[in-house]
Amino acid sequence: MPRTSPSPAAPPLASGRLLYSLAGLAAALVLAVSVNLLAARLLPHARLDLTQQHLYTLSDGTRQVLSGLRDPITLRLFYSRQLGGAAPVFGAYADRVREMLQEYASASDGRLRLEFLDPEPFSETEDRALSYGIQGVPIDQTGEQVYFGIAGTNLIDDERVLPFLQPERERFLEYDLTRLIHELSNPRRPVVGLLSALPLNGDPRALMMRVPGAGQPFVIANQLRQFFSLREIAPETQRIDPDVEVLIVAQPQNLPEAMLYAIDQFVMRGGKLFAMTDPHSESQASRPGPNGQPVRDTASGLDRLLNAWGIETPRDKVVLDQRGAWRVRANPQDRVQAVDYLAWFNTTGDSLTRSDVATADLQQVTFASAGEVRHRPDAPIEFTPLITSSDRAMLVDVARVRESPDPARLLAEFRPDGQHHVLLARARGMLRSAFLDGPPALPEGVAREEGLPAHLDKSEGPANLVVANDSDLLEDRFWVQVQDFLGQQTATPFSDNGALVANLTDTLAGGDALIGLRSRGESLRPFGVVEEIRRDAEARYRQTEQDLTRKLEATERRLRELRQGTGAAGGQAQAVITPEQRAEIDQARAEIVATRGQLRGVQLELRRDIERLETTLRVLNIALVPILLTLFAIGLALARGRRRSAARG
Repeated sequence: MPRTSPSPAAPPLASGRLLYSLAGLAAALVLAVSVNLLAARLLPHARLDLTQQHLYTLSDGTRQVLSGLRDPITLRLFYSRQLGGAAPVFGAYADRVREMLQEYASASDGRLRLEFLDPEPFSETEDRALSYGIQGVPIDQTGEQVYFGIAGTNLIDDERVLPFLQPERERFLEYDLTRLIHELSNPRRPVVGLLSALPLNGDPRALMMRVPGAGQPFVIANQLRQFFSLREIAPETQRIDPDVEVLIVAQPQNLPEAMLYAIDQFVMRGGKLFAMTDPHSESQASRPGPNGQPVRDTASGLDRLLNAWGIETPRDKVVLDQRGAWRVRANPQDRVQAVDYLAWFNTTGDSLTRSDVATADLQQVTFASAGEVRHRPDAPIEFTPLITSSDRAMLVDVARVRESPDPARLLAEFRPDGQHHVLLARARGMLRSAFLDGPPALPEGVAREEGLPAHLDKSEGPANLVVANDSDLLEDRFWVQVQDFLGQQTATPFSDNGALVANLTDTLAGGDALIGLRSRGESLRPFGVVEEIRRDAEARYRQTEQDLTRKLEATERRLRELRQGTGAAGGQAQAVITPEQRAEIDQARAEIVATRGQLRGVQLELRRDIERLETTLRVLNIALVPILLTLFAIGLALARGRRRSAARG
């Protein structure tokens, strides 16, 4: 048989491909390392911030403060490494603080100097930390202290300190740092006058009574004091000092004519006014008056001045808003444990104008029993709404919320009018004095102060006003939570009321460097669609429940009358119940049973709607992403299969 010659050996394709793959992988690894090294050297501070609110990007206000530094400022971070080892959350936060400080130093063009210090026990560094006021915290039962704070100094040895940095305030880190730098770089602060019937600077009577938590200054007063020189104005004052740049008038009640005239002339001479009137002050209603009982008159206004300038703040109506309404405890006899109180609500989204620097970055502002601010159509002023209600709002008489308000009834009778009611607005323009005839007559026995400036019957230039018809913007419980941390009062905002008041005061005073960063970080962001569905369902439930409850009460009343025999002529009780009355009693009992069943059905349906929605969302959150990935993988496999089939063909 002929012998077959052996075929030539096949080229080592498999081994060659493997070598090419390994070489390509090595080249990719080298390229990645090289790119990272070059980026670290050439772009050490480059960042890509993909968060919706740009939480890791320095705000324009911070950059403005840093670029405006004339003299060097030194920031010293005292951080005990032992703290990070014992509590990893503090270690992670320390890295975040360190990175943020380095961003600040990079943006300051060398005018901000940094020092990172580890205050070990019984060291000179620890003594230095204590001398600055950095707060030590015991790490264990031995009493050994650890530190995590920042001390800042300038060339004239002014000091500002953040005694202890808490991870809970991470979203306010930029605000705290920039505030500290701003205070060190701006020794002179604008003078802000404060005129109010509320104890914004504290209540000495409550302190003397030693009521826990009472008598302390409002948090907003302490916050304003960090940026401005606050000066309290007495109601008997006949003129506002010319060095006062902004006058805050909150909850003005029964002001003398001389005081109103002083405010009028202050505005005519170019002073900036921030007025907060109120149809019903929840703050005043919750505090004891001079006689120890809450005052009954909780309304306030500046009608004579504002009306003359083309602005109205009615005292007889309050705004109800279903969107953002607060959940409060219901009546103990109510079947539902919590209910939306429409008079207390958060304004969010399109309720906050984004075209004004004071509200552009705010997330939510809380109002309580607020009235609306109206612009008189014939007034020659520029009227700019800053905060409005949603379109799911309406006006009701103030009496509905003043004494023993019924949240369930307000919700049941709620009928939105579809209007956006203005709650806070700016006004600007040439104004005429509310006292065209000159200074008012003084009460008998009161002498006029000497050296009063000449009367002006119109403003010297365009006047700038901010008007809100709610003074409860300032009340702590509506925007901030105050806690005691190792003897130190810590205020953690859950709403942006404080940022709003500070922003508006700052813009009126002429500076806006800090405005963009006061509300940085995450505010409460509820699931809007879910909240809207829940509120609509509950509103329907409340309306149905109210009708059924009235029917049930009327039937039970009729049943009691029948049992007592009061249906007899002349109203006299009968000794014997007639067959007709017995049949009516049975019918009433059947109606009561049926009505109670309908009430239970309405409640059950409400719970079913909410539970069905929660179940749907839970399934979507858990299963949607894996399903989409699976479908994508299947589609990709099918596409590859078709390409291979086409190539073979």
